[in-house]
Amino acid sequence: MRPSLLERLQNLLRHPLASATFGGLIVLVAAAVAVEAGWVGKTEQTTVGRPAVGVPTEAAAESGLTVNEIYRRDAPGVVFIRADVVESGQSPFGLPEQQRGQATGSGFVIDDEGHVVTNSHVVDGASKVRVSFGDERTVEAKLVGQDPSNDVALLKVKTGKDALDPVTFGDSSKVKVGDAVVAIGNPFGLDRTVTTGIVSALARQLTAPNGFTIQNVIQTDAAINPGNSGGPLLDAQGRVIGINSQIATGGAGGGSVGIGFAVPVNKAKDIVAQLKKEGKVDRAYLGITGISISSSLADSLNLPTDNGALVQDVNGPAEKADIKGGDTPVSVSGQELVLGGDVIVAVDGKKVDSMDDVIGYVDSKKPGDEVTLKLLRGSKSRTAKVKLGKRPSSVDSSRSAPDEQTLPPDLIP
Repeated sequence: MRPSLLERLQNLLRHPLASATFGGLIVLVAAAVAVEAGWVGKTEQTTVGRPAVGVPTEAAAESGLTVNEIYRRDAPGVVFIRADVVESGQSPFGLPEQQRGQATGSGFVIDDEGHVVTNSHVVDGASKVRVSFGDERTVEAKLVGQDPSNDVALLKVKTGKDALDPVTFGDSSKVKVGDAVVAIGNPFGLDRTVTTGIVSALARQLTAPNGFTIQNVIQTDAAINPGNSGGPLLDAQGRVIGINSQIATGGAGGGSVGIGFAVPVNKAKDIVAQLKKEGKVDRAYLGITGISISSSLADSLNLPTDNGALVQDVNGPAEKADIKGGDTPVSVSGQELVLGGDVIVAVDGKKVDSMDDVIGYVDSKKPGDEVTLKLLRGSKSRTAKVKLGKRPSSVDSSRSAPDEQTLPPDLIP
């Protein structure tokens, strides 16, 4: 007897692949019936876009922003900066002469009052600064103030509020390695160029234009080139988390090799607030250079501790407090340093693990504040009270700290 249609369907459904296919057909048919019956509106559709390149699915789901959406929202707030500068040089006859030039970079609008943030090195020594917006308007800008020690400058332009598109600040303390980032700037004069990448590392150190150390810098592989200086580094929600400042080139070239650095925006917020109020930033100054002590370095040099900061040189406040610098040059694994200086193991009762801790603590203080250092001089322990001074405008290159960067970054003009 020939099997009935019902029996044939039952036999077919016993096969897994057929069951799945048939189930899919049932769903399709049911969906079509629902639409035709008016149970589901025909014109209402939900579109799920593909996540932007470099933006993780979870981040895109949280914010709903693709790179294009970030660009359309934030690019109007990114400006092109041209600064007229005078550079010192020598004539063909070896005589000193001054030449006029132009520095270019990026910046971004931060409020409806016309304040613009950029890098200090973009506008340093400028006789005139002009800011160009996305609609091709160009206006002259006033330099409100700058902090060379952290490579941050604040400008102000006069224009109508409706012509300004301020960006949104994020929180750089919440940034994690691997987070997606977007950079917008004017590399090589190509205005409002967008590049993407991730946060490659955190807590990097950079040398500021005046020779001091910038702490807790964000490293990114988003392409950054000359002209990106001062532009924003944005998170996956389009909020500024850093100011693009320097790149490592790894050779004679001046282009990006995927190692860029941005000053964290939380640091910039404090600086901008001070510049708005005072037009300058006065920083505390201890007056030492030093290196971090590791267990291997302690073993090699027979130091009394395997953490802390070994003082190399002293001047100013530290010298007045009888803190001792090194006096015996040595070379350890290719690094030149001097022995015989005090070892800082605590500041105001807080343990010091590295020179970074000393720098960070002093940065949190103001000129005139007093700090107490716990020191080891040989096997003996002592304390020294130091009244912090005002940080000088630049580091004397002959007394600067050893460079602990294996690949020193270059300023991007």
